[in-house]
Amino acid sequence: MSFTKLSRRGFVQILAAASAASSIPSWLSASTKIPARWDESVDVVIVGSGFAGLAAAYEAKKVGASVVILEKMRVAGGNSAINGGILAVPGSPLQKKLGIKDSPKLMMQDMIKAGNAMNHPEKVRALCNAALATYQWTVDELGVQYQDKNIKQEGGHTVPRSLFTINGSGSEIVNKELAALARLGVKPRLRTIMDEIIVNDAGRVVGVKVREGYRFPDKNSGKVKYIAARRGLVLCYGGFSADAQFRQIYDPKLTSKFDTTNQPGATSEGWRAAMSIGAHVIQADQIQILPQTSPDEKGFGIGFAWSGHVSMFGVWVDGTTGKRFVNELANRKVRSLAILERLNQGHECLAIGDAGTAASFAEIRPGMLKRQLERGVVFEFKTLDELAAKFRIPADALKQTIAEMNKSVETGKDPVGRPVNAKARKLETGPWYVARMSPKIHHCMGGLYTNEKAQVYHVDGHLIEGLYAAGEATGGVHGAVRLGSCGTADALINGRIAGQQAAAQKPWS
Repeated sequence: MSFTKLSRRGFVQILAAASAASSIPSWLSASTKIPARWDESVDVVIVGSGFAGLAAAYEAKKVGASVVILEKMRVAGGNSAINGGILAVPGSPLQKKLGIKDSPKLMMQDMIKAGNAMNHPEKVRALCNAALATYQWTVDELGVQYQDKNIKQEGGHTVPRSLFTINGSGSEIVNKELAALARLGVKPRLRTIMDEIIVNDAGRVVGVKVREGYRFPDKNSGKVKYIAARRGLVLCYGGFSADAQFRQIYDPKLTSKFDTTNQPGATSEGWRAAMSIGAHVIQADQIQILPQTSPDEKGFGIGFAWSGHVSMFGVWVDGTTGKRFVNELANRKVRSLAILERLNQGHECLAIGDAGTAASFAEIRPGMLKRQLERGVVFEFKTLDELAAKFRIPADALKQTIAEMNKSVETGKDPVGRPVNAKARKLETGPWYVARMSPKIHHCMGGLYTNEKAQVYHVDGHLIEGLYAAGEATGGVHGAVRLGSCGTADALINGRIAGQQAAAQKPWS
């Protein structure tokens, strides 16, 4: 879609968005005429092969529905495959083992507080109530393995509740989902992009126009094919963080100068296809920036893992002042804005830890620090004075900051309000390690407006029959700020619901 020359689809999109309170003309309900002959017909078509799409496919196939998974890229998994491998679970066995008191209600409170109460409460409640059972589902049915000793307190969470996968990556979940689907005879169709959603005269979704053999990002590549979705279409196409042109429509300051943690295929084609049939998109201007990513590498990279660990077991300091500048466990928006403010002033923002920090980091991500040092995203120094000299940090101020942090370990009270982790230790033993931080665009909190059954609403208020959505393609769950590890829960929980609901519908033909 060109944003300088308005196409028919662009006109439909704008008119549909502007007409939420009015009656929508019937011609707006279809972006492509129903073909005289379908090339293929299945029960459920799923767009996207991340956490949500694979969960939806598994649930639909498990009850006997025929399933097709469409993935426009050359490999399956999307952002989920490079996800940090953390899942928010209130009341997990590991929490109970460690004596951490938690509940779905407390997690819900945390999410709504971070989301500035822009979250739809019923969606948050459903997610939090289902998180423990979904974790158990990943273990019992998929065979996902989690670390049995380590649990993380992500920024904005009241207590540690984020479980690590065994390899510290979302690929552990994606690979187990793919394996479970393969056992059921389902494999994602790679390099197959959804061009348009096809609806009938009654407004029901009946299928999709796709292009097979698509070569990202060539919008004209591939061979056109029409696939009927007899029972339902499930949209799990993710966000648009890698689409600089599209994201600036909603937040003009997020120009191409901002890097993104997302894989290159996190673009807007699916969003535009859904909007073209009048699907209601909400909160699309709520776009999250991840604070602790490294400017010394492209994309998500690996530097974020050290800085994230330091947020619990070290200190973040302003390189010009040597002082802490933010609660390292505040929500992502608070921390990102604090870092961006200092970067705009020409100050560096640094994540510092000692040998003890490195040892606890190695328990969670074995071998990671060595890789980070080799890649040049974390730097090692024998003494704190050497570190200060290299980054031109006022040494006395930095030592005072470290002393204040060490005192908080003794008292349990932190001067900037950071919760003191039960495993926290004083920073006093070299070598010392530091990473630079520069925020990158990470997650789209907005998306399709859905109900508790993952059904998608039209802009005029009715449900679009035969259309379902889950994961980052949807809005209303996270509000203004998504808490770390809640996105994984959102995608898995609502992906399962979408697949179950789509498979249960009566076929239109």
